[in-house]
Amino acid sequence: MSFQLHEIQADLRAARLDGWLFYDFRGRDPIAHRILGLPNAMRTRRWFYFVPAKGIPKKLVHKIETQSLVTLPGETLYYSGQDELRKNVKKILRRAKNLAMQYSPKNAIPYVAMVDAGTVELVKSCGVKVLTSADLVQKYEACWTPQQLQSHLEAGRSIDRIVREAFALAAKGVREGKPLTEVALQQWILAEFEKDDITTDEGPDVAVNAHASDPHYAPSNERPTEIREGDLLLLDVWGKLRFSGSVYYDVAWVGYLGAKVPEKFDRVFKVIVRARDNAVALIQSSITAGKPPQGWQVDRAARSVIEKAGYGKYFIHRTGHNIGQTVHGNGVNMDGFETHDSRHLIPGTCNSVEPGIYLPEFGMRSEVNVYVGNGEARITGAVQKEVLALLA
Repeated sequence: MSFQLHEIQADLRAARLDGWLFYDFRGRDPIAHRILGLPNAMRTRRWFYFVPAKGIPKKLVHKIETQSLVTLPGETLYYSGQDELRKNVKKILRRAKNLAMQYSPKNAIPYVAMVDAGTVELVKSCGVKVLTSADLVQKYEACWTPQQLQSHLEAGRSIDRIVREAFALAAKGVREGKPLTEVALQQWILAEFEKDDITTDEGPDVAVNAHASDPHYAPSNERPTEIREGDLLLLDVWGKLRFSGSVYYDVAWVGYLGAKVPEKFDRVFKVIVRARDNAVALIQSSITAGKPPQGWQVDRAARSVIEKAGYGKYFIHRTGHNIGQTVHGNGVNMDGFETHDSRHLIPGTCNSVEPGIYLPEFGMRSEVNVYVGNGEARITGAVQKEVLALLA
């Protein structure tokens, strides 16, 4: 992504901010690298890049790494010792009263909390008020291009197919008396990814019964578990096309290895579906009305359904997360539980909606992806309505 100086400056003025201060040390802030469009290079010393709401940006780099920010516009200041560093930080900020940094008060939104406390203290010592860059990060980090949306949809078509075929393969193993293990089914899914040129950071999650009560359970050869008749099987599968800039598709489905789904499974899944659909309906109606919801409001829409049904204490995570080039992106999360995400859903972003209920004997969730366009929001893939009876 190329650095969008003029667009950023316009947004700073609209937000009544005097600037946006980027800072990094040894790659601790990948957000800064992506938004600034920095190429890979040796950067072993601290650097600062100040984008004012008006005027010419200022760079501050170490004298042994003078080319650290050479691709960026602006005037360059240099330092070697710590006193010179502090003096020049104050110099580049001398006209600023308030500015944004990758900082989150009380770590409310940890996804954007990239700057260490000591550096925030240093900046504040210059007489500047430090505010969070969370809304700016969402716009410049989380909004998709049309090409990225197409990559998501293409990955989704492949992954939806792979999920269907994975359930069918598990059922075939049961019918033939040759049950697959969780890890064997996981490896089959990854092999299908290779065929469709899909990549993933880890996973997928393949979990039966009580294993699915752990939302981040990972099967392994050290504890092989066969998928047998009468088992509940949860698949959480995420991946993206294998090219630079592509974005993830991320879904979770539930199946039952039997001809008829037991009432205990059906009852819980119906609650999850109502919670999911209530959250999606809030997103869609709010976007259509021109009043985009905040992340915590979407979480509340799902969580209230589960709480009303008596399962509140078994819903132990947020309702959803932003999706981007990483499966957990840096835009708004559907969260009023783990954090209080007050950011709004904005056009060009995509989020998961994935409420779950995790009882001691089994766990379930249903996950869809919701893309926000201009004046509308839509689910981008297949939607599960009921637990799949895999031996029917």
